[in-house]
Amino acid sequence: MPLGRLIEYEDAGAEVRAVFDDIMATRKTDWVNNFWKALAQHPETLRRTWESVKQVMAPGALDPLTKELLYVAVSVTNNCDYCITSHTAGARLKGMDDAMLHELMAVVGMANETNRLANGYQIPVDEHLRAVARGEVG
Repeated sequence: MPLGRLIEYEDAGAEVRAVFDDIMATRKTDWVNNFWKALAQHPETLRRTWESVKQVMAPGALDPLTKELLYVAVSVTNNCDYCITSHTAGARLKGMDDAMLHELMAVVGMANETNRLANGYQIPVDEHLRAVARGEVG
């Protein structure tokens, strides 16, 4: 059960409707999902979050599918069922197939395992790796 209530379009005030309209126009859809309906309980949070998501997920150096795949990976790691489902759907709409999903999950699982091993063993970072990561060495 959600904390609070979901604000439906017909029950929303003008400020919330404006954000909902922008969500639908930007996503080229005729509905608003429950995440946004829940945030609509606090219009300032709704507007701020939507503007941030819209900016970060806009086309850029990373293609839209890659951004969705990254969102799925982080959502899996954070154990957010809603975001896993939402961004898996988004990734599918942008071209992800079953093979890509399964490979992504394998990478997420491996990254989480090796991150925990590195943290547990408190492994110092190699200076060469730092230099490469900074773009100082090829």
